[in-house]
Amino acid sequence: MADTPPGGALPPPPAPAAPPPGGPTPRMPLRRLGWRRFLALAGVVLLIAAGALFMVFTLGESLGAEALLVGLVAAILPVPVLVSCFLWLDRYEPEPLKYLIFCFAWGAFVSTAISLLVNETGARLFDDLGLPAALTAVLVAPFIEELTKAAGPLLVLIFRRREFSGITDGLVYCGLSAVGFAMVENILYLGGYGYRTGVEQYGPATGAQQVIAIFIVRILLFGFAHPLFTSMTGVGLGVAARTADRRVRVLAPLAGLLLAMILHGTWNLLPSLAQATGQTVIVLYGYIGVMVPIFFAMVGLAIWLRAWEGRLTERTLPDYVRAGWLTPPEVAALGSLGRRHAARTWARRVAGDGGVKAMRGYQFAATRLALLRDGMRRGLDRKPAERERTAREERELLEAISAYRSFFVGRDPQAPVGVWDGQRYHLRFPDGSQRPVEAPDDPVVPIPVVLAAPPAYPPPGYGPGGWHGPGAPWHPGR
Repeated sequence: MADTPPGGALPPPPAPAAPPPGGPTPRMPLRRLGWRRFLALAGVVLLIAAGALFMVFTLGESLGAEALLVGLVAAILPVPVLVSCFLWLDRYEPEPLKYLIFCFAWGAFVSTAISLLVNETGARLFDDLGLPAALTAVLVAPFIEELTKAAGPLLVLIFRRREFSGITDGLVYCGLSAVGFAMVENILYLGGYGYRTGVEQYGPATGAQQVIAIFIVRILLFGFAHPLFTSMTGVGLGVAARTADRRVRVLAPLAGLLLAMILHGTWNLLPSLAQATGQTVIVLYGYIGVMVPIFFAMVGLAIWLRAWEGRLTERTLPDYVRAGWLTPPEVAALGSLGRRHAARTWARRVAGDGGVKAMRGYQFAATRLALLRDGMRRGLDRKPAERERTAREERELLEAISAYRSFFVGRDPQAPVGVWDGQRYHLRFPDGSQRPVEAPDDPVVPIPVVLAAPPAYPPPGYGPGGWHGPGAPWHPGR
């Protein structure tokens, strides 16, 4: 938007045509897959596939088919629960499924393969030096495991920065990478140290008992460990994604990664200290006194950030209310998951299943627009090409929102006939009269009304300072 003419807005984009009732739900435009993107994608797929083959071969050779199968089944059991927690965290602006799968697969196969090779090399080196191989768990594993788990989400941040909209995304991407890593690592513990060792010593019954014991300790009690460690890196990556300061973009991920390594190393150090001193209570003190408080602090932060994403729409989208693209009730209806659910229920009543799909698309596009506007305010785009791309994406989102709105406008017979002009409503009453009505202080009814005219474009952002579009400032819930 650096080319915005002095004194105001660019010409408004053409108003999208209203889709016919029951017609296809509008979609955001797809990006073309150029040859460079294709080569990069092919390289990533091949790398993950190579890691998967390596881990299957290595685990199968060391555990045997039966122990591998037992470990695989037991290790997969907690995965749906953990993945669901991260998907719940990501409900306001769900990330593309392909990037979620990529991070999970990266942690499960690439990170585990590299970590296994480095850890084994470190154990042999310590053994050659006459040092305990257990030092690998403290001096090698935390560094290589956290580094490789974070590498996948870091690639998303570098090459798909627009899909990395903040700390919540950092927690989701890094958390899924850690869940994938923990799943494959648990196969080794459950199948090898649990089932196979028990069978070799006393038989299948003992093997099954040891699997259950390790499952309780390692998964039910300590299953949060890997996601907790890597979430520190996720916070750093998320901070880097939402700042225009180049120093913070570099230092925040490094600080998060360093903290993840320290926590991981401390966690691995506890059992070594307990074994060396004969004081098993050290593990209990470390678990209750250190890890549990940090865990609940991260859960509280995640829940707060989740609510912050909802409130972000109420802070940024009023720019588009003043410019005439949205109405106050629509912005208010995006402020919480409860209001969004009520809006989808209303959409189903007035427009059926197609209306629900359109409302979901509308809510997603509006959240993306709020994040985009917040990025403009933060000055995330430094280069003219980046600002132009942001302007283009903003236009696409506004056009998509207008198309989604067309599914609802005028469909509800219980709604008053009215027009929003960016400042106030112009309502038509049963006696045929029409007069302006100010927006209520608490506009929470998710009923779109007709917009006065093709809205002015763009709202305040990269254009001249102080331009706020037609209309007076409006703040939801003021």
